[in-house]
Amino acid sequence: MFTVYILKSLKDLKRYIGLTENLERRIKEHNTGLVKSTKSRRPLELIHIEGFENKIEAQNREKFYKTGAGREYLKKLNL
Repeated sequence: MFTVYILKSLKDLKRYIGLTENLERRIKEHNTGLVKSTKSRRPLELIHIEGFENKIEAQNREKFYKTGAGREYLKKLNL
């Protein structure tokens, strides 16, 4: 199973959108500074997850969230 996840930085309140097969491991990597793009924005809080059966669907959802329309959708959800 593939998971699209959204993290919120408690430092600057910005979002990070990602995709993984192992959510627990990936969150740990983010919060221990192993991910270059979030290292300086720690601590991070998991605010949203969506599960998908295949990688293509998960990649499409991740891409959507990174578009202008996706960001607007997340605002409507208060994420």
